[in-house]
Amino acid sequence: MVDDSVEHEHEHEHEHGSAGHAHPTGVRGFFYGMFVPHSHDAADSIDDALEASTEGIRALRISLFILLGTTVLQFVVVLVSGSVALLADTIHNFSDALTAVPLWIAFVLGRRIATRRYTYGFGRAEDLAGLFIIAVVAISAIVAAWQSLDRFFNPQPLHNLWWVVAAGVIGFAGNEAVAVYRIRVGQKIGSAALVADGVHARIDGFTSLAVVVGALGVILGFPLADPIVGLLISAAIIVLLWGTVRSIGTRLMDGIEPNLVDRARSALDHTPGVLSVPKLQLRWVGHRLHGAATIVVANTTLAAAEVVAHEAEHRLAHEFPNLDDMAIRLVTSRDAASPLRHEHRTET
Repeated sequence: MVDDSVEHEHEHEHEHGSAGHAHPTGVRGFFYGMFVPHSHDAADSIDDALEASTEGIRALRISLFILLGTTVLQFVVVLVSGSVALLADTIHNFSDALTAVPLWIAFVLGRRIATRRYTYGFGRAEDLAGLFIIAVVAISAIVAAWQSLDRFFNPQPLHNLWWVVAAGVIGFAGNEAVAVYRIRVGQKIGSAALVADGVHARIDGFTSLAVVVGALGVILGFPLADPIVGLLISAAIIVLLWGTVRSIGTRLMDGIEPNLVDRARSALDHTPGVLSVPKLQLRWVGHRLHGAATIVVANTTLAAAEVVAHEAEHRLAHEFPNLDDMAIRLVTSRDAASPLRHEHRTET
């Protein structure tokens, strides 16, 4: 019996290491890793909810001050150069800095324990913060586009263009530093929202490089390059906004990544004593996982069924360190319609 259990464990670990984690290689893999980083690696996730929230708040606080510093430097150059493309990028960087505030508040609220009214806790505050982020980003795109169109039809001379180039490089450096930090911490605590915010900052860094292109175009004798680049930045913000809307909408509808369901089902299927898993549900509550499952066990005693349930809980907790709650319902194979009902709840 011990050898069989070890064999099952070996098979489970082998599957986890090889299935569901394949990524593109070569040049495509390089860009995939930059803009679609893996955000739910069980080996990197923190299993304590309070510690995870603390890490997330620290990342938001540090990245907020970095982006604010970058924005101030860029705004100074906007005043001395008159570059509308740099103004669009500065407005967007400032809005990005502000979006850290509601997410910060959401992490703080998520620490609160459940109440009689909010029986699932306050983790959904993270998704509500996402709605605020969508609104701020949309407003920044509208302001940037309006400024660019006005400058397109009413061109004004630009000054100190090499300062504009320097400011664009500063914007890229600041955003990339924030992106690396947010993505790393987001992967560590299992927060898809924080990872997505990091990817957001990375894309913003490349829009800052677009400002450099616009300034170089003006230097080479094409003055409309500046407002054109400003419009391109606005378009990039809209594209980015659509991805954020889709992500937040999925979470509000209790959508879940299919590969996470596959991993949970595999963990339960490979539990000794589990014959099948007819029902499995997972959902995100903030950056923590909650779920429920029905497992079919052999006709046996209640004590033996307890052992199977505890092993299933152990395997799920090992697979998902950021799993806060999992209700497991036992059903005997003899009579699935009138099951041996015993519910286990995994809490971490």
